[in-house]
Order: sequence, then structure tokens, then C-alpha cells
Amino acid sequence: MTKAAPDKASTNFKLLLIIVSDLTRNKLRVLLYLMVIASAMAVTLSSHHNRQQVIALEDLMQEKDELDVEWRNLVLEQRALTEHNRIENLVEKQLEMYRPTADDEVVVKLK
Repeated sequence: MTKAAPDKASTNFKLLLIIVSDLTRNKLRVLLYLMVIASAMAVTLSSHHNRQQVIALEDLMQEKDELDVEWRNLVLEQRALTEHNRIENLVEKQLEMYRPTADDEVVVKLK
């Protein structure tokens, strides 16, 4: 058993030397392999960024729709508040004002 352990360690060391020597002989293959890995990482990051942008766009579109509905409601409210009949009724009730008749009109002449 004591002899098996040193043989196994030397075998692992020889295997490591073989791998390193293969890598140094095939530099182009190693470079291409690293480029494939880098390309895969870039695709992953790009997909993640794209998904984040789509989520942000959907949030902004929803906010736009909510603001559009609120704007329409405000326009309707503004139209209701600025109707002439409503204003005339408020003026007559709260300020006790009325539309002058022909007898109440006074003509001022300037020389």
C-alpha cells in the first residue's frame, strides 16, 4: 500500500504535465476555446441586459397608461367645472349677481 500511493501521486503529476504540454502545443485551440467561453458569457450578459430593459419598458408603458387615464379624467373634470351654466348658477347663488336687463344698462358717452 505504501508503494501504491507514491506511484499514484507521480501518475497525477505526469498527467498534469501532459495536459500542460498539450495546452502549450495547441495554443490556437486554447485561444479559440477561451474565445468561445467569452462569447458565451457576452451572450448571457446581453440577454440579461435586454430582459432588464424590456421589464423597464413595460413598467414605463404601464405608468404612461395610468397617467393618460388620469389626464383624461382631469380634462373631463375641467370641462365640467368650466361650463357656463354651472358658473352662472354659482355666481347667482354665492355672489348674488344677475345678468343686467335692458332697463339696468347705462350708456356712457365720451366727448
